[in-house]
Amino acid sequence: MCGFCGYVNKNGIPKQTINEMANKIKHRGPDDDGYFQDENISMGFRRLSIIDLAHGAQPMFGDHETSVLTFNGEIYNYQELQQELIADGQTFNTDCDSEVLVRGYEAWGPDKLLSKVRGMFAFVIYDEKQNQIFGARDHFGIKPLYYYDDGTNFMWASEAKAFLANPNFKKEFNEALLAIHLSFEFIPSAETLFKNVYKVMPGEYFIYKDGHKELHRYYQFNYDHIDHSQTIDGAADEIKKLVAESVKAHMIADVPVGSFLSSGVDSSYVFNEAAKVKPIHSFSLGFNNSKFSELSWSTKFAKEINQENTPLTIDGDDYFNLLPTMMYYMDEPLSNPSAPQLFFLSRGARKDVPVTLSGEGADEFFGGYNTYLEAFTFERYQKIVPGVIRRALGKAASIFPRFHGRRFLIRGAEPLWRRYYRVNYVFDEVDRQKVLKNPALNRDTAKYTKHLFDAVADQDEVTQEQYFDINTWLPFDILQKADRMSMANSLEVRTPLVDKEVAGFASTMPTKTRITFENKQPITKAAFRKAAASQVPKVVADKEKLGFPSPIAQWINDPKYHERIVTAFHSDIAEKFFNVDQLDYILEQHAHGKSSMQKIFTIYTFILWYGVYFPEATNTKYADDVVLTPTDL
Repeated sequence: MCGFCGYVNKNGIPKQTINEMANKIKHRGPDDDGYFQDENISMGFRRLSIIDLAHGAQPMFGDHETSVLTFNGEIYNYQELQQELIADGQTFNTDCDSEVLVRGYEAWGPDKLLSKVRGMFAFVIYDEKQNQIFGARDHFGIKPLYYYDDGTNFMWASEAKAFLANPNFKKEFNEALLAIHLSFEFIPSAETLFKNVYKVMPGEYFIYKDGHKELHRYYQFNYDHIDHSQTIDGAADEIKKLVAESVKAHMIADVPVGSFLSSGVDSSYVFNEAAKVKPIHSFSLGFNNSKFSELSWSTKFAKEINQENTPLTIDGDDYFNLLPTMMYYMDEPLSNPSAPQLFFLSRGARKDVPVTLSGEGADEFFGGYNTYLEAFTFERYQKIVPGVIRRALGKAASIFPRFHGRRFLIRGAEPLWRRYYRVNYVFDEVDRQKVLKNPALNRDTAKYTKHLFDAVADQDEVTQEQYFDINTWLPFDILQKADRMSMANSLEVRTPLVDKEVAGFASTMPTKTRITFENKQPITKAAFRKAAASQVPKVVADKEKLGFPSPIAQWINDPKYHERIVTAFHSDIAEKFFNVDQLDYILEQHAHGKSSMQKIFTIYTFILWYGVYFPEATNTKYADDVVLTPTDL
């Protein structure tokens, strides 16, 4: 696991700029650094040594040193690809997965190479012969890749903060996306909250040549080949084989590999499969004196399968003191309240291992979120009540004051692309209009992601919702926080359930194998749970999903932490972007149990982020509260 950066050379950029950019992301690779510069480009690299510790230095060169690679991630089928390339006449100087990429590029070109690789990755190859830059990101966005393109300057990096060290980077807040952020808690597209900074999308690569950039899609998850003859039992058998094989592949390393462990089925299943390969140390996080702590579950399970477990705990001070630092490492504001927990879990694990496994992805691919259940209710409603009547009922309900069923009638009149709760996950259009200082910034956020629902319009609502989550929630929230919070602590996190082979089978599963009902009670992740139940104790496999719970809603009302939020809500940053009276109202409503904690946390973390990244534009110096990890000092 590593970090890299680079730029197309322009007159006036000091030569040491590439070193300064790489130092901005030193936490991603504290073990080594390396650089390449010629008259055309500059490339920098920071290494966290995982495979072939002695020979994996980067930048790595291909034949005649005309292809130059910087790479972040792991290629899990590199040994098979290595043998295939040797048979094609390629020679190898190392036994590391990095070299497969540069040799594969030279032998096969971008598209064929990317069609063969299996792993989590972001990489850039400078091709001196063709004077072009080729950059790619993995199928699902496990590893990050950003680029800055203002029409004159072009640069790239594993994390956007690296651009801050380049004098040609013009740091500007992309205010036009503020409403999008308030709706989703992230930006569900290639755009970012920095102007002219973009994410390479999952399953995408770019070619930069002669001052022009081209984007190409090499992979798109889809539901084009659903096998409706599948049964839960049959799907469970296949999942069992795939998970076992994927976990085994994800265990390849020349350093110790650990595992995150909560009380949930996903991490327990992954941990249990890993323990079959070799003894593995697990790490769990809980809260001091809190009903939200899951440590008793995880510790008991680890003991049951004779594996080591380290329980870690945090409190409210740990949590709130971390938030400015978290915003720095996250690059963009993310108000998922579990992100700080993942930081502390990673910090604790890094004391013992440089690599851990984690259970992300099962809910998105196999239908684990309880919110998918409402699709069945709305589909029945749509079949029973004609559209013209639903629209009339929805319009009438919106006029009347709050009553039981009002929200259902309003939403039942809307198409799924507007109704799905992730589209207004935090603030809906009405709430945004109230809270934004400049109401002209408000926009129809549902239209921003409508194309995703259009792509699977022929599928049922559960499938459409999963497709949406796989293309937004998974890469831009779940995997984003996993990468940033772990790499802030120089820890590599591997996700065996977010895997090309596992996802390939998930895409063929009909809804009846993902969500089913027994005695009128819904069972989410039905086939996945059945597969897990054959491997782990049934009480774990059947356990209700909790996510990564925290007492943040309670802490917000604690005077010690409440005062911090009030101060932020009355800062010059808040005054610049929001109606402060409305922020006070949201806080007051929360104290009476009538407002979402997520609304408060989204505004609060945005204010912290803005203060960290734009300290020159504010008197509120949250940048002073950032505590860098040891590798950044």
